[in-house]
This record gives sequence, C-alpha cells and structure tokens, in this order.
Amino acid sequence: MLTKLPTTSMGGTGLTVPLQGLGCMRMTESAAAAGRDEASTIVNHALDLGATMIDTSDMYGRGRNEEMVGQALGRRRGEAVLCTRFGVVFTPDGGWRMRGDAAFVRSSCEASLRRLGTDVIDLYYLARPHVDVPLEETVGAMAELVTEGKVRHLGLSEVSGDELRRAHAVAPISAVQSEWSLGARRIESMVHVCAELGVGVVPFSPNGRGLLSGRPDTTAQFAQTFPGREGLPAALREIAAGHGVRPGQIALAWVHHRARVWGTPVVPIPGTRRVPHLEENVAAASILLGADELNRLDAASLPPA
Repeated sequence: MLTKLPTTSMGGTGLTVPLQGLGCMRMTESAAAAGRDEASTIVNHALDLGATMIDTSDMYGRGRNEEMVGQALGRRRGEAVLCTRFGVVFTPDGGWRMRGDAAFVRSSCEASLRRLGTDVIDLYYLARPHVDVPLEETVGAMAELVTEGKVRHLGLSEVSGDELRRAHAVAPISAVQSEWSLGARRIESMVHVCAELGVGVVPFSPNGRGLLSGRPDTTAQFAQTFPGREGLPAALREIAAGHGVRPGQIALAWVHHRARVWGTPVVPIPGTRRVPHLEENVAAASILLGADELNRLDAASLPPA
C-alpha cells in the first residue's frame, strides 16, 4: 500500500514541497490529451498520494492547461503547491518567441491567476530568459509580484549557472526547472551552482519522455534519441527485475538519487494520464539503488565522448 510522499525544503526561501510532483503538460499537449474528468482524477489522486506539487504552464494548450488544472484542484487548492510558467508569446504564423519585459511579467501573471482560479501562485517560473531584456529586469518584476502577494516563490527554467547567479542577486530563487534524466544530463554542468546558492532542482521528463520505460515499441526511437548509450535499456531492465519493479521506476529512482549526489533538493515532476502510472511514479521515490547499480546506470547513461 502506497503511503504519502515525504517533503523537503527548497533552499532557504521557506518553500516546502513533496519529494515528487505531477507534471501536467500531457493533459493538453499529447496526441491523446486528457479530458477534464480524467485530469481531475489524476490531479486529485496525486494530492491523495502527497504528490502535491502540481506543475503547469501558460503555454500548454495556450492556457487551457492552466484552466484544466485550476478546475481539477477546485476546493483542494490549499493542498497543492501550484506552479506555472510564463515567457512564451505565440506568433500569427504558429510559432513562438520569448518575452520578459516588466509589463509582460505582470500581465502574464494576472492572466494565469484568472485561468487557475486562484489569488496566488506558489511557484512562478520564467520559462527561459529573453536575450533582448536584461534578466535583472524580468526577475525584478517577478519580485514585485511576491511583494504584492500574487506569487509566493520564484523559479527559473532552462538557465545557465551564470544566469542563476544574476537572478539570485536580484531576488531569492527557490527552484530551477530543467530536463534531467538518464538520457538528458546537460543540467549537471550547473547543478553545483544550485547547491551553492541553496536552490532546488525540479527535473521535467525524468523518464526520458517515456523512452526509459523499457517498452519494446520505444527501442528504435531510443537509439535515435540517445545514440551511443545502447547498453542503458538492458541495465534498466535487469536492475528493475532485481527490485521487482518497472524499468521506468528505476530511471526515476536514479533521478531522485541526484539529491544525494549533488547535495541539493531534487524534486522530479513526471507526467502521466493514468492512475497506475502515477502510483508507480510515486512508489519509485522510495526505491533505494545500491552503489553497483548506480555506477552501472551512470556509466551506461554517459553520452559518447
């Protein structure tokens, strides 16, 4: 029987989160996007399991995702650590660009608050720095939202170590969100800065966008996406068999172990549309991998030189 996830503190900002959250992108972005009832079921079951860090973005479904998450939370809003992102502007030709000026920061936040049906966002991320606007201006405007009580904590997504230092000098940053999995380890070049500054890390796609699940139908795509790491699927399968779990759970357990390796909170937000998968993801947070298993996964997941 599953028990509720324990919590951890993100640095020194007072933000307390569970060891694992729920990424909601797939509820509107996947080929088989979830309906409102299905989304409500997943979000509420995540709350029941203690995976209360609920992550969305104003770009998912062009705002529909935020609306769906807000409706799913309903009267349980107070149980959630509600996170969303801003910074993307869609263009008439179907593309998108980044924006980070102070006026846009404010208008984006107010629009997200309306869609989410709440008066405060617990963790507000900048999706990506805008090269034409000083990062200090963007973060300064975000800090004003904290002062006004519209946002509780600030986060950044897809930033370098230098960008994190610059932002943190303007206002306390609680979390950095970035892709991190056995197949995507680029963030490791700046995690030491997170540890130094007391900033937590929130990995998205910790299961390699489903390619670390061990399913036979992912074999060809795995080879194309992660060339030179052909031994990784077998390692995941064999280690999973030893624990009596699925390969994807081992991949997620490896991400959880990064907190011990780097000395900073690491809170992955795997996404799913299915209750059994949600329960497996939560269970993965309690899987303890041995030193030999971790060494094997580390070796198998390193990209070719």
